[in-house]
Amino acid sequence: MALEHAILVSLLEQPGSGYELSRRFERSIGHFWTATHQQIYRVLKRMESDGWIDVREVPQQARPDKKEYSVAAPGRAALSRWLHEPIEPESVRHDLAVKIRGAAFDDPAALIREVERHRRTHSDLLAHYLAGERRDFTGPGADGALDAGQELQHVVLRGGIAYERMTIAWLDDVLATLHRIGAPSPT
Repeated sequence: MALEHAILVSLLEQPGSGYELSRRFERSIGHFWTATHQQIYRVLKRMESDGWIDVREVPQQARPDKKEYSVAAPGRAALSRWLHEPIEPESVRHDLAVKIRGAAFDDPAALIREVERHRRTHSDLLAHYLAGERRDFTGPGADGALDAGQELQHVVLRGGIAYERMTIAWLDDVLATLHRIGAPSPT
């Protein structure tokens, strides 16, 4: 997937400025597709010159005018073409898994702190996802009647929740194994 596609999806969900797009990437899209502010602005400029997005100047009081981006017909067509193209399943590159296997040739207990750090990170991300789900899909004000876009946003979020739960369970297994094999042998 190209960053262009993630931006098109975000703008179809809601037009916005480059700053607002960056915030969306930090808040939700960035959990499965990351981009820096600079990358987003660079791609927006290219998409504008390719005619994929429209730009509207929005006057602001006491601040410079902002540019609000929305998807133009050629951008919608490009997204549609991409949505209909097959993609290959992602291959996994997991540095921590290689370190865990490599621990057999060193001190397995030395990895415990690193695995605990990863577990905390994934626990924090799971808590963030669950809070977002409560806020956006099951909390006060969520009436249960979601449109297709919201349903699809929710199913992606549920995938993230399931992934984090699976990762935490695996890291718990790794920690139990490291503690078991890293414990000094009774003499």
